Amino acid sequence: MADTPEPPVDALRPVAGGGLLHRRALLTRGLVLASASAAIPRAAAQAAGPEPSLAIDPSPPWMHTPGRAFTVYGQPSRYEQQVIRRISGNRMLPGNGVSLTPLEELEGIITPTGLHFERHHNGVPEIDPARHRLLIHGRVKQALSFGVDDLLRYPLRSHLVFLECGGNSNAGWHPEPIQRTVGSFHGLISCSEWTGVPLALLLDEAGAESRAGWAIAEGADAFAMNVSLPVAKLRDDAIVALYQNGERLRPEHGYPLRLIVPGWEGVLNVKWLRRLQLTDQPLMARNETAKYTELQADGTARMFTFVMEVKSLITSPSHGQRLHGPDFYEISGLAWSGRGRIRSVEVSADGGHSWAEAALQDPVLPRCLTRFRAAWKWNGRPAVLKSRATDETGDVQPERTALIAQRGSNGYFHYNAIVSWAVDDEGAVRHVYA
Repeated sequence: MADTPEPPVDALRPVAGGGLLHRRALLTRGLVLASASAAIPRAAAQAAGPEPSLAIDPSPPWMHTPGRAFTVYGQPSRYEQQVIRRISGNRMLPGNGVSLTPLEELEGIITPTGLHFERHHNGVPEIDPARHRLLIHGRVKQALSFGVDDLLRYPLRSHLVFLECGGNSNAGWHPEPIQRTVGSFHGLISCSEWTGVPLALLLDEAGAESRAGWAIAEGADAFAMNVSLPVAKLRDDAIVALYQNGERLRPEHGYPLRLIVPGWEGVLNVKWLRRLQLTDQPLMARNETAKYTELQADGTARMFTFVMEVKSLITSPSHGQRLHGPDFYEISGLAWSGRGRIRSVEVSADGGHSWAEAALQDPVLPRCLTRFRAAWKWNGRPAVLKSRATDETGDVQPERTALIAQRGSNGYFHYNAIVSWAVDDEGAVRHVYA
């Protein structure tokens, strides 16, 4: 049966407090579409000066001289050099730390490979692919070793999925709201197309035993990361990735092989994969005991959390940006869930007292970033913007107070609470708890 069409609506009539409009306003030709504005970085707003002339330059200089020659590998325009990752590292050990994706500078859902977040414990190894091998052993009928060329002969599968560090957004646990741009606060998430060999094929070829419920994955860097994963998940949708966004993996993202476990926390997607040992119990390694285990309010320990819960955040307007005055604006952001597709995203402009459904931009894929948009008529008075996502399993993104009530105040990982941005009467945007 065909879907029942939505009844006609007045696209310019607010449907929630604070001036939020119906999501169909984004499709309306005319006033909203023609005049919708975007928030701009505060520094850019201060430097912009007077409004530019609407007249087109009749003869710009670049139309009179030949352009530059071909290059063997494309690079961004020199006018976009400010779009970079923020690095937070260990001064005593430069190879230990993170680089964060500048989410507020990007559009769509795909993260350019050069801006994909990174987390390293002991630097990026330079691995010779001709010498690298993947060993599958333990509770199997026969141990097998695969070279890179061997794996390239298998049928390949692609997953368009997000990858999120379990520690992403952890500053949200702080008692006071941190004042940073979206990317430097929430930028340990990125989305790529990963292509590789379904791990189920390799496990079947090795003859995995029925009692082998766990696999210990190990990386080939100087940290020698070890993590435990349920074999059932590896059989379901995990791949041994050789490509990212159409090209061979880069060293910082696991070249020549990495494990991709869709929807699960980033640490489990082991880079520079060299070994999978099948066993009947988890390893209880450092990153499963000293890390990624959290004491709860009732005294129990939360561990083996695996799935990244439903989450969303508004990337524009957001901290550090400024609205130029009362006008129509497009609110834009990202939503995701490790449990499947995003079913809906609601947006509030009055601190959560009322909500309006945002438009989801196609494609809406399972375990993938989803772009949402909402039309907003700002009246120039203070406002608080929020987004709230619901996934296809019915899980709803919680308020910060509810998350802390459930998990206690000792949290560090898996922070997925609703994020609030306050807009003052001058259009400046900052992070608040509301």
